[in-house]
Amino acid sequence: MINPSQIDELVKQSSRIVIIQADNPDGDSLASTLALEAILTDMGKQITMFCGVDIPGYLRYLSGWDRVVNQLPGEFDLSIIVDTSSLLLLESLQNTGQINWLKTRPSLVIDHHSSEPTIDFAKIYNEPKAAACGEVIYQLAKKNKWPVPADAAEFITIAILSDSLGLISESTTSKTINFLAELVESGVSLAKLDSTRKIFQKKQPELLKYKGRLLQRIEYTDDQSIAHITIPWDEIEKYSPLYNPPMLVMDEMRQVEGVRLAIAFKTYPDGRITGKIRANFGFPVADKLAENFGGGGHIYASGFRITDGRDINNVKLNVLKKAGELLSELETVK
Repeated sequence: MINPSQIDELVKQSSRIVIIQADNPDGDSLASTLALEAILTDMGKQITMFCGVDIPGYLRYLSGWDRVVNQLPGEFDLSIIVDTSSLLLLESLQNTGQINWLKTRPSLVIDHHSSEPTIDFAKIYNEPKAAACGEVIYQLAKKNKWPVPADAAEFITIAILSDSLGLISESTTSKTINFLAELVESGVSLAKLDSTRKIFQKKQPELLKYKGRLLQRIEYTDDQSIAHITIPWDEIEKYSPLYNPPMLVMDEMRQVEGVRLAIAFKTYPDGRITGKIRANFGFPVADKLAENFGGGGHIYASGFRITDGRDINNVKLNVLKKAGELLSELETVK
């Protein structure tokens, strides 16, 4: 694994840098991208931000989201892939052939997931004990004495709060809290950030009605220990610009008495199937479940993507069966 000083050297040698998010952007990945853009721009670098899919509507309260493009620049010296080390999550780059162009230049991964890296053309910097990719970027900035301008500090704060669920996730450490304290000391206002987020994330009435329909469709298996729901393409297409459909109900799914694991399946017209997995505290099996289906992530929050054309019913059957086995194994160990 590459070390911070080697990363510093790579950055110093590069004038034009492209920062890449996975095809499933979230609060941590976008805020980390924007933070890194601010830091590197302050260092005199020319930055392009890339994501193979449109930035979801619920993330567009982050100033600068509209600078993210879906085409790699014609010239760049270094690419930095943030918040993933999974090649599967760079599917858009592979489908468009841009991955070949990416491989012609030095590439770096900055990540915090525990899954085994599958991006084999990049140098990997991974801190799985960090609560967020934003925390890793802040550590790198401190170690390499990079500038952290005010906007970068705000984005790093948002990234940490997003992936740590407001500092309550299992991955939150005293270091995470100390870093956040430093950022607040530097001038970041938590109240201002939360107020901005709430203003931009107000839900339209039709979205609340849709949430009600989703709640009615939740299913349960394994003596109600696993809650799951399937969201078809027509709903993804209609509601994703407003909000990420699974996230409307994932918390409610986990709060049902007896539920230990929540899984949301999404289907796409090209045959692709994705799964979002959230485990309740004390049942750290999300990463193992995702890894069984080509994905990965954290012990309490993971995901997978299946692109080989398998039938959704078959996929659900296998995923739910494996989920039940993992929970049973956990009980045996306890």
